[in-house]
Amino acid sequence: MFHTQLVIDGGQTETKLRIIRQSDVSELRLPGVQTHLPVLPQLAAAIGHAANISAAGFDVVSVGTTGLTKAELDAGELMAMLEPGMASGLNLAHDSVSSYLGALGDRPGAVVAAGTGVVTLAVGARTTARVDGWGNIMGDAGSAYWMGQQALSAVMRARDGRGPQTALGIAVRDRWPDLEEAYIQLQADPNRIAVVASFGKEVSLRAVDDPVAARICELAGRELAHSAATALRRTGQEASQPAVACLGGVFAGAQVRAAFIAELALQVPGAQLAEPAGEGLDGIAMMAELPENHPLRAMISSI
Repeated sequence: MFHTQLVIDGGQTETKLRIIRQSDVSELRLPGVQTHLPVLPQLAAAIGHAANISAAGFDVVSVGTTGLTKAELDAGELMAMLEPGMASGLNLAHDSVSSYLGALGDRPGAVVAAGTGVVTLAVGARTTARVDGWGNIMGDAGSAYWMGQQALSAVMRARDGRGPQTALGIAVRDRWPDLEEAYIQLQADPNRIAVVASFGKEVSLRAVDDPVAARICELAGRELAHSAATALRRTGQEASQPAVACLGGVFAGAQVRAAFIAELALQVPGAQLAEPAGEGLDGIAMMAELPENHPLRAMISSI
């Protein structure tokens, strides 16, 4: 029997929704998840929005989202926030799970998802290991936010005479002509996480001919590879030939990707880069079909 589905990928920059009905598939975009606020009410609002647009509830709603705490990993609690009839069944997981399934499906390996934030997940024969994904204050090393923060710091160091001049200053001055006022304007910006992350792309673009940008890209790639290698070791895969997939806009930067590949080869010589089979939305749709004995099942709350 065909089931109508709503699939939600909650990211920091935007929330993606895919409505799957027998006759068609449609996608929506909503603002990103605010990780400093309770996540479940935001997801409930997104589900309600989709139900209103489609003028009907869903047989299955599956959600993979950033910012999910252990206490919030409760499909029953999310279901209780919905209007009656919006969802008959619900699956809820951290976006590291959905990214993994989208990229590698149910086979062992590791997936590094590096966009505004970053999280790495490895899945072995019986165990899983999550590395980083601890947010921009305590972690997310190698993410677009991390790269953007490094760029802003480098520009201000150059302005003070504490560091070398960098072409990154051009991009920063385009946004804030008065550098001395930039930090005040940034702190007051409600979209500051996305703003800082946007400079990550500038770093990748300027890395070809700017030594400061090139160094940031190298460090980002090495951080991401270190996270992947750590996750593989924790799941007992370091001595094999594990599949490693890379997701997210950060890996679109050639210098970051090259540094990642080189460092991963040093830390886990047998690692095999694998092209992602799909994206997070694809992985979220797979959650409902995952076998009960699969290691990722313990990371998914269902009702």
